[in-house]
Amino acid sequence: MHEKILIIADIEGSSGCFNYEASSFKTKKWARACAAMSHDMNALVLALFEAGAQKIFVKDFHRTGYNLLPELMDPRATLLPGYLNGSVPGIGDPPDVTALMMTGMHAPSGSNGFLAHTLTSRIARLAVNGNLMCEAELFSSALAPFNIKPVFFSGCPVACDCAARAIPDLVVHPIDKTADGFDADSWRKDFAAVGAASLHNDAARPFLPPGPFLAEVLIRDGAAEAKRMAERWGFGFSGATIHLEENEI
Repeated sequence: MHEKILIIADIEGSSGCFNYEASSFKTKKWARACAAMSHDMNALVLALFEAGAQKIFVKDFHRTGYNLLPELMDPRATLLPGYLNGSVPGIGDPPDVTALMMTGMHAPSGSNGFLAHTLTSRIARLAVNGNLMCEAELFSSALAPFNIKPVFFSGCPVACDCAARAIPDLVVHPIDKTADGFDADSWRKDFAAVGAASLHNDAARPFLPPGPFLAEVLIRDGAAEAKRMAERWGFGFSGATIHLEENEI
């Protein structure tokens, strides 16, 4: 059983974000989405502590990293706002944990998921070895050298499908806000229960996919911007697509 957990929390796949405005900084809908995201996280945190977790770290990973409201969350959990330099981009040096949970997530760029993007909306499509890459893969592989295992993922149905295909033994729990009569409280209860059960996901392993890797990044702003970006970093490009090759992570 995992007793020390890192949760990476985003807003698009949370229970209160229904459109782009709700994910945009300093809008009224964003404020309501932040409250809902905080209630989602608190429900999960409470369920995890009840199930036997000893240490829980919650990394806010939406835009500025300041979306979760501490006053709505159990103080036993350690909230990690903002972004840090270090071993893992945005997270810095990860805390002492064995399990990774990813919640409120969105589908990858190039998919038809809710508010789909990978890291930034400037990327229209990101594929590695011909397959769309989701942020679950990026987070999980970045944390793999620290022996942190991805055990749980929640987001829109497309995001869950992408993450489950990419990462073996990952427990997923979708949120479908397109259905009539979406009940946030009912969904949140089930979400917390599935997340707590994933503490016993002993089949999970650190995510280190084998190379080589060929990445193709389609830049939404077109060929001129792709050329500027590729030449700045020394990457190959053709039209609006930047090409990256690497033998291993």
